[in-house]
Amino acid sequence: VQLQASGGGSVQAGGSLRLSCAASGRIFSIVTMGWYRQAPGNQRELVATVTSGGVVKYGDSVKGRFTISRDNAEKTIYLQMNSLKPEDTAVYYCNADMVYFSDYDPSSYGMHYWGEGTQVTVSS
Repeated sequence: VQLQASGGGSVQAGGSLRLSCAASGRIFSIVTMGWYRQAPGNQRELVATVTSGGVVKYGDSVKGRFTISRDNAEKTIYLQMNSLKPEDTAVYYCNADMVYFSDYDPSSYGMHYWGEGTQVTVSS
């Protein structure tokens, strides 16, 4: 399973960015995909996750500003980030959990896959 993230960059406070993450490989389905971020000196934290059924979860610091969406057919997720703040500066990592490799063998799955990360920098 490979996760390819794109869309990071630099923006001024109040601006917007859109991240994308596409999963590839021997994948039948993915239960949960999401974004986490890590700033220098900080632990990795939840940004947002979305299940294949459309259930979303957001970290408290991004609620109301970020929106996660998902295209199940394309195995791709998106993160629309609006009203960006300098404290949003971090490396953003794409995550996939409960990846099923087969449509006929429910025991064939893997967990906790990570992409390489994409830098988001917000200047004041």
